[in-house]
Amino acid sequence: MLLAIDAGNTNLVFALVEDGVIRARWRIATDPRRTADEYAVWLHQLLALEGFGKDDVKAVIIGTVVPRALHNLEVLATKYFGVEPLVAGRPPVEWGIELDVVEPGSVGADRALNAIAAHTLYGGDLIVVDFGTATTFDVVDYSGAYKGGIIAPGINLSLDALVAAAARLPRIAMEAPKGNLSVIGRTTEDQMHIGIYWGYVAMMEGLVARMRAEIGRPVTVVATGGLATLFDKHTELFDEIEGDLTIQGLAMLYRQSLSPA
Repeated sequence: MLLAIDAGNTNLVFALVEDGVIRARWRIATDPRRTADEYAVWLHQLLALEGFGKDDVKAVIIGTVVPRALHNLEVLATKYFGVEPLVAGRPPVEWGIELDVVEPGSVGADRALNAIAAHTLYGGDLIVVDFGTATTFDVVDYSGAYKGGIIAPGINLSLDALVAAAARLPRIAMEAPKGNLSVIGRTTEDQMHIGIYWGYVAMMEGLVARMRAEIGRPVTVVATGGLATLFDKHTELFDEIEGDLTIQGLAMLYRQSLSPA
């Protein structure tokens, strides 16, 4: 099986993939100081709980937007799984899609992987909305080329900044509105929920509408990331929701690397 590792700014996701099917996945907070030994102790226990062992892992591929985390993940693969890891975007697993932007080298691995997976799964012109540390909107055209996009502050990042800057505001959990959908809050907590939740809905709908107009062709909007389903409750914005889009992209990139040039 393939161990696919998606190292994001907030979390690392480890997933076991077999024949394109995700058999198990685990998440841990990103900490570039975490050693390969620490990863191994944690991961081996989780593998055992799911009925797997380290010998079931035959290959490792890593996608990361945290360069400092890469070395210890590579050591994890070589020392504890006995395989030479592949790194997404680095030979021999280059993207295989056109990054049609001014600075292709600055495109995050997660955004390129999302583009690969979304194009393979859905085709046509696409807008991919990814709810991560940042909320990103990426445009992929009908040929599979990555055309650019938008970076906005992530939902939890916005909440943290609001609470940190305003001494009397409480820390709240992000959740979808229930029952009454009024946008006039009667308590401080209600007003914060409204500001973040409906503020993000309005932002997403407005930005996607502008992107659609600029693209000028029918577009499929694909959402990924943990909060995608939260917003899908009260907007018709998303045509497809795929929570594992980045992992899917890693698995697809790995399969491409096995094909003869």
